[in-house]
Amino acid sequence: MLKIIDRYLLREVIIVFVAIIVILLFIVTSMMVLRILEEVNVGGLNVDFFLQLLRLQLIRDTSSLLPPAFFLAVLVSLNRLSRDSELIALNACGVGMPRLYRILLLLAVPIALLTAWFSLKLQPEAATTIQEIRLQQREQATQLAGLQAGRFYIEEHGQLIIYIGAIVQRRALGNLFILDRRGTRTQLVVSAGGTHHLDTVTGDHIVTLQQGYRFDGQAGDGAFLIGQFATYQLRIRGNGTPPQLPSKRATTPTMQLLNTTNPAQRAELEHRLAAPLAIVMLAILAVPLVEISPRHSTTWRLGLALLAYFSFFNLQRLAENWLETGTTPLWLGSLWYQLAIVGAVYFILMPDSLWLKRLRQR
Repeated sequence: MLKIIDRYLLREVIIVFVAIIVILLFIVTSMMVLRILEEVNVGGLNVDFFLQLLRLQLIRDTSSLLPPAFFLAVLVSLNRLSRDSELIALNACGVGMPRLYRILLLLAVPIALLTAWFSLKLQPEAATTIQEIRLQQREQATQLAGLQAGRFYIEEHGQLIIYIGAIVQRRALGNLFILDRRGTRTQLVVSAGGTHHLDTVTGDHIVTLQQGYRFDGQAGDGAFLIGQFATYQLRIRGNGTPPQLPSKRATTPTMQLLNTTNPAQRAELEHRLAAPLAIVMLAILAVPLVEISPRHSTTWRLGLALLAYFSFFNLQRLAENWLETGTTPLWLGSLWYQLAIVGAVYFILMPDSLWLKRLRQR
């Protein structure tokens, strides 16, 4: 059972943490919306994928937002308590640094588990789906980029003739005429509109027509079959090489990265592990960066916190790059920077530590 002081401190950090997360998500979402709308405007993305792509990008990037948000929440909360002399009052009542560490770690562990779920499970799944959407849109844009309105296209050695009257918004086809002589009976199909895409399994071209008519028969023969359709699909054989998704480490499932000896895959695995571990490390790092007494200047500690924050995430990229290129051995990995930053900050703050002052007094 948590005591009153524990619940009070947890509530202060949680309120600030939720507020920071909401603000960061609002900012990131706004930027994503603008970028996606720009893609839709230039025809690089179908408007039907707008919300899906926005949701997937938020899922993919959430794990990178949680560590800095938690670090800032702890700093803001503890500095507010210090400014109002609450920390020094708590310290006088026996609630010292060890108690603060215990309370913060009690909150950091579940947040780290939530971050691990996003980073290890949801992030690669979202990255895979985003890649599939991008590939599909790129293929569709490439397909339509080679088509022009008002022209006839001859396929399969003249057995299939297609006329495209219009291309609507660089996505849909309009005023279609198709003459298909591949079977025993000639088929003539006319339609007001349709779409064109590639079959990702076979590489065939799929033309889907809406609201049209089909005429079956032979020229000079009066026995014609006339039918009206709401949807009509025509398959055109491709070159037998269906498009493949480009290989990206970000889309590789986490289970496939375990026990790997490939430096690039190992760097990707530790990149995913870095976010949940950073939650715990930043909680340990934030406590000594707050001045207990409001009479002491906190400027240099806040400056040190800012320096430690930027060094933390910049060193992450550097360490992962060193591991990927083989500069650092596999046994060392790329997570050493977290312990290095925490150790450097504690070393800098060591002269001001209470236990060292008490040791000197003895």
